[in-house]
Amino acid sequence: MSQSSTECRAGCGACCIAPSITSPIPGMPDGKPAGVRCIQLDDHNLCKLFGKPERPAVCLRFQFSDWVCGETREQALRILNELEVITRINE
Repeated sequence: MSQSSTECRAGCGACCIAPSITSPIPGMPDGKPAGVRCIQLDDHNLCKLFGKPERPAVCLRFQFSDWVCGETREQALRILNELEVITRINE
């Protein structure tokens, strides 16, 4: 059973690992490359900046979606990695 399109899978963290982020992140002033774990992701794969004003705008705009997040963390990582590659190809 998949989650609704409004529920993030707590502890997944795929969106904080797979994609590149070009805007500054506290502790990562140049953003982060694809596949690199965000420094703001804690040991439980939860964002330390969630709900804080210093959270990057790109992170604020990201919303859970079945087609992006799949049904498991592993699917989310695979899908987001594929999207990252496609985005680079189309630049």
